[in-house]
Amino acid sequence: MAAHVIVLANRTAASPELVDALVRRGRRGPIVATLVMPAAGPGSAARTEAKARLDAALETWRKAGIERCDGVVCDPVPLEALTEVWDPMRHDEVVVCTLPGQSSRWVSSDLPASVARYTGVSVQHVVAHDPEDAPQTSPAPAHEKSPMGPLSVLSWGGKSA
Repeated sequence: MAAHVIVLANRTAASPELVDALVRRGRRGPIVATLVMPAAGPGSAARTEAKARLDAALETWRKAGIERCDGVVCDPVPLEALTEVWDPMRHDEVVVCTLPGQSSRWVSSDLPASVARYTGVSVQHVVAHDPEDAPQTSPAPAHEKSPMGPLSVLSWGGKSA
């Protein structure tokens, strides 16, 4: 029998870190994964944006071999989103995927512990980077001074004979 795993994620839903964690979990035994994605805010535009991100994430999961998966866009508050879907008679474990450290409101609010208290099941916390945030690289700065820098003063005073 497959374990029913709820995955609570938003911007990190298609991240390599989360996909890797789900693949590793699937090696221990078959899983059925349900992605619970909080909307970015109230209103239909936020839900439409989240639905597009959810569909892309599920496609990434399927390409990685996580074939039994589905998802739903829920309330913008992550714990409220989970409560909309959580069924203790159906679900066996939860994966909470957050951004790293201080950049994550979910971490600062201690969401993984809140989910564990609410559900009473095993909660795995996966830390991942937002796949949409490409590393920002900038060109090397143009030198305003000569490449010799402070040593250029040695050439002051003109040519000697």
